[in-house]
Amino acid sequence: MFVSTFAVTLFTLLVIIGNDPWYTPRYAIPLLGMMFGNAMNGVSLGLDRLTQTVWQQRAIIDARLALGHTAAQAIADIRRDATRSGMMPIINAMAAAGIVSLPGMMTGQILAGAPPLQAVKYQILIMFMIAAGTGFGTFAAISLGARRLSDERQRLRLDHLLQNRRRDTKS
Repeated sequence: MFVSTFAVTLFTLLVIIGNDPWYTPRYAIPLLGMMFGNAMNGVSLGLDRLTQTVWQQRAIIDARLALGHTAAQAIADIRRDATRSGMMPIINAMAAAGIVSLPGMMTGQILAGAPPLQAVKYQILIMFMIAAGTGFGTFAAISLGARRLSDERQRLRLDHLLQNRRRDTKS
């Protein structure tokens, strides 16, 4: 999440917005805040779907491993579903922006006196930036999480999930 949000925000500040200096708090802080909030939402939804589905489908995954699939092949469809789950909130927000709802940044700019066309352009930039950061963060987290669920001998490591479930039930 850290790498994806900073990489996308830095790219946006340096290349697209191009303000001098690039780290001007007026731009950097709101962009990073929006990126972190949305990336955290996507990563948590994606990892929750990954671990929940692996736990529910552990017999299917073990059967695939027994048939000679690698660990990555055995949970490929689960990873795809988890990534889609993590991206769903930003995809829904992008679909509704401007038609069903007016996003906060665009509304704030219009109320502050900015031309509506400029406000719309900035809102489109923000939506694409958030989608890119959320996508990179979700994909990276799910990839690392999926790798953590198997070992070097291509076995499913449910003990990693059990440790987390035991902690959750004790608290």
